[in-house]
Parts: sequence; C-alpha cells; structure tokens
Amino acid sequence: MKPWPQLMFFLCVFLIWHTEAEFFTSIGQMTDLIYAEKDLMQSLQEYIQAEEKKLSQVKSWAEKMDVLTSKSASDPEGYLAHPVNAYKLVKRLNTDWLELENLVLQDTTNGFIANLTMQRQFFPTEEDETGAAKALMRLQDTYKLDPETLSRGNLPGTKYRSFLTVGDCFGMGKTAYNDGDYYHTVLWMEQALKQHDEGEDTTVSKVEILDYLSYAVFQFGDLHRAVELTRRLLSLDSTHERAGSNLRYFEKLLEKEREEKEREKSVNKTVTTTETVVQSGAYERPLDYLPERDIYEALCRGEGVKMTPRRQKRLFCRYHDGNGNPHLLIAPFKEEDEWDSPHIVRYYDVMSDDEIEKIKQLAKPRLARATVRDPKTGVLTVASYRVSKSSWLEENDDPVVAKVNQRMQQITGLTVKTAELLQVANYGMGGQYEPHFDFSRRPFDSTLKSEGNRLATFLNYMSDVEAGGATVFPDFGAAIWPKKGTAVFWYNLLKSGEGDYRTRHAACPVLVGCKWVSNKWFHERGNEFLRPCGRTEVD
Repeated sequence: MKPWPQLMFFLCVFLIWHTEAEFFTSIGQMTDLIYAEKDLMQSLQEYIQAEEKKLSQVKSWAEKMDVLTSKSASDPEGYLAHPVNAYKLVKRLNTDWLELENLVLQDTTNGFIANLTMQRQFFPTEEDETGAAKALMRLQDTYKLDPETLSRGNLPGTKYRSFLTVGDCFGMGKTAYNDGDYYHTVLWMEQALKQHDEGEDTTVSKVEILDYLSYAVFQFGDLHRAVELTRRLLSLDSTHERAGSNLRYFEKLLEKEREEKEREKSVNKTVTTTETVVQSGAYERPLDYLPERDIYEALCRGEGVKMTPRRQKRLFCRYHDGNGNPHLLIAPFKEEDEWDSPHIVRYYDVMSDDEIEKIKQLAKPRLARATVRDPKTGVLTVASYRVSKSSWLEENDDPVVAKVNQRMQQITGLTVKTAELLQVANYGMGGQYEPHFDFSRRPFDSTLKSEGNRLATFLNYMSDVEAGGATVFPDFGAAIWPKKGTAVFWYNLLKSGEGDYRTRHAACPVLVGCKWVSNKWFHERGNEFLRPCGRTEVD
C-alpha cells in the first residue's frame, strides 16, 4: 500500500472510530477491525517479500494470520458472532501484534513498521481487552458454561469455531485477578493448567499459572489446596521466593487451625468436629449488587419462564389495524400476544430488510457507548451493566427514519410528536442491559414537566440472534426472543400515570450473534386522549 492511500485510509478510519472506540461494546463496529487487520496483512506480506530470507519466523506468523483474516474478512459479522473469535480479535490487536512488532524491530524494516505504527493508534486498548475478557466471563456465568466449553468453542449456532490457547486462558485469569475476581481467576487458571498438562505448546510456564492459582484459592480460604499447589510450584522452581514465603505462611495458618481445633476438643469432648475441605471447582460465585440475578439469568437461559397452559389460553394472534387507522385498513399488521398482564404484544413484518440495512448504515458512524443516568446525581455515565453502543436518528436524517416513525405511530395509536428520537443500539461481546425500568423514577428529570414520563416502549428487532439476547421480565417470568423484522410493544405506565413496576426488564447477554435493535419511547404529553386515564390507581 502506498503512503498516501494509507494516510487516507486511516483518516477515514479515524473519523468512523473517533478516539474513544471501546470496540468490545459493539460487534457492528468491531467488523472494522477485521479490515484493519486485513490491511496489516497486506503490508506485512510486502515486507516479507523484501526480507524473506532473513525473516522466516515472521513469515510463519504471517501465513497463519493470512488464513485467519481471509476467513474473517469474507463474513465479518458471522465470524465475530462467535464470542471467542471476537475476544481473540481484540487480544490479537492489543497484545499479539505488538509482540510481533518487537520481533520485527530486531531487523532493518521499512514499510511494515511504519504501517503498523500508524495503525496502532486506532487499535483496541487495554480497556478493550479487559472488557472483552469480562464479556466472556459474563457469558460463562449467565449461560452456565464451564471454561472447557468456551475454550473449545463449543457454542450453539456458530459458523466459525475458534479455540482458546493456554495463553488465552492465562490472560483471562490475569484479567480476573487484576480485578480482584478470584472466582474467575481460579476457573481460568485451572483451565490453563489443564491444557498445559495435556501437552499444549505455549510460552506460558506452569510456574506462572500455579503462582496465580495458589494465591486465588487461598483467597477462598482453601488452605489445604493452596499448600498443595504451592508445593507443586516449588517442585518446578525451588528458587521462587514468593512461593517459598507463601508456603511458610500457609503452613503456619494450617498449624494454627489445628491447634484451635485441638483446644476446642479438649474444652468440650462431646462436640465432634469435621474438617471441611473445599475441592477444586466447588468455589461459589460471589453475590453481587443485583437482587434478582438468579431469576434474570435463568430467564436468559430459557429457564423459569412462567408460561402456564392457563396463561397460554389467554394469548391470541390477530390482524391489527391501529384501531381503524385508514393507513392500516387494507394492510393490517400481524399481532401476537406475548404476555397477558402486563400486556405485551409482538408485531410482524414491521421493518423490511432494506429499511433495516439503511437504519444500520445511518447509525453505525454515530455509535457511541450507551449510557445510564446516575440515580444519585442524574448525570449520564457508562456502566458495566449496560454493554452496547447506540445512536439517535432524527426524521430529517433520511426518509426511512420518518417512514419508520410514522409506522410506529400508526400501529400504537400514539403520537410521535412528543416521543424521543429513534434510538439504534448494537450489542457488543456479551452485550447486555441488566434489569431496569424504562420510565423515570427521578423527580429531577427535566423532561418530566415538559413531556411527561415514558408512557410506552416500542422495540424493533433488526437482527436474528443465534443464541442469547432475549428480552426478559424477571418480575413475572417472561422471555421474548429476537426475531428480525418484528417489534414488541408494552406500556411502562399504568393508566393512572403511575409506573408499572412489573415492567422491569433486561436485555440478556448475546451469546452468539450480532444483535441490532431500535426503539421509540412514547411520552405522556400529547397522548392524554389517545390513552385516557383509568378509574383506579392500578388500571
């Protein structure tokens, strides 16, 4: 690639990516990394032609990467639908390519290093690699996947299977360790050790793995196993100072435990004590801030859905003409009840494939990390419980936007004049939005006085999702699965204007696939006569 075309390419990339990329939060934007990596390969091949005799090791690396990038570039979204591929893409660009740079710098280089250095400013960051690793852990927890399943890439609906190496598993464990997450540290260091013991070729030593693993199990209070693992480490490297110091400390604690038990026995001989030893894999996942965590994650797996035969009999399909809307009399929409109370409906064929692609095309350059409002300060901020990127489209952006807005108004019978802009969201690796309310419970929201609260939600599914990605309602046990071209609708407020707390819902992590949605939030103002108040507080 010549210098000027290179420069123009990177300027275009810069305009698309901006400076705060956070690639792991959007699969749609991560596809750009595929092409960037492909471009790197082109530059690398040119360098190899000039230095082939001297750089056989680099050529071997390049041939392996060339096969990978050729496959991924042919179908970026399909390739990145597998979360392991997405994680390894981020890891390659943040870590592995930099290691290659150090290798190449040992020789005289020209175009390749210049190209790589220029591209590196647009690469994923340490934050991206950490976010990608945590995304795999989130999928692991939500869908009850053991590290072996993820490491071997045994996921449903995947087109491109990929594997995690010892180094990848070790990297996952280190990410968890640095975050103070000893639960996942143990799981991933154990997987790294298992694959190492099976003879997998790697540059990571068993000593490094055992060093992290022994301390992590100690943090769970499993002194016996901590001692066992530390002794194994010292058998491989008897000069390891930290391990030697740790072993003496662990043994001292064990001796103290034994002495205390002996004292208890002598004080009360009738009390029998049994020693409980936590075995490998028996460590419990720590509790966190989300009270309905178990219910939410079970629904994401399709478990605990409270769709009883009695409730099923109350759900129907029908043609919907928007209560006699002239535009829908000839071509009504297919409407299906998803839930009876609160009433949630799904509409079919709401958006065509062409409209979906146009909306995605408009939204992609504007995607930015989705934010939430801090409940204490009211300030918008990013949060780990909402992993996606979103953008807002106005009607004058394109006729398609105006057309989709008009269609939602016709279907719901509500006015879009006071509704929010069309929000388009793309979910990244393990993309999710944990349980939340769409309506505001904060008196300081400025829009409450002028436009009223969020009356209703109209959610368009703009892609199918191979696995995961359901919209779930933990309060009453409903799970709604994405279907491209369909939309779901529900009211967030009771007819009295009070918030319907049953509508607390969540977007489950995307296990396999690329999830695109768009939504419209209708507000109270302008809809007073279109959805009149009820007679009681709970209507």
